[in-house]
Amino acid sequence: MYARIGKLNSNCYNNFDKLQLKNSCMSKKEKLKQRLLNKPKDFTYLELKTLLIGFGYEETNKGKTSGSRVSFIHSITNSIISLHKPHPGNILKSYQIDLIIEQLKKEHFL
Repeated sequence: MYARIGKLNSNCYNNFDKLQLKNSCMSKKEKLKQRLLNKPKDFTYLELKTLLIGFGYEETNKGKTSGSRVSFIHSITNSIISLHKPHPGNILKSYQIDLIIEQLKKEHFL
């Protein structure tokens, strides 16, 4: 038995038999947040960028000489997350994920 939940996403349904919201009720940001916390081996730079922009960070690079080095600066707190863009692939290294989680926890986003 499924019933639509109030003002939530029209694709969001509550399963009253199990009394749980389905995963489709989670926002994209929440799903990415959970995925990051699970420390997957295939977390991409694009997923990180999407998540950080959702938290209020802006991507910057320092001109032509920055190479693959990028920074994400929070528009309110001015906290900075710096890293190298992965190349030739798009997958972040596990140490990068650990550092990002640590920084986001310090800023109380996780």
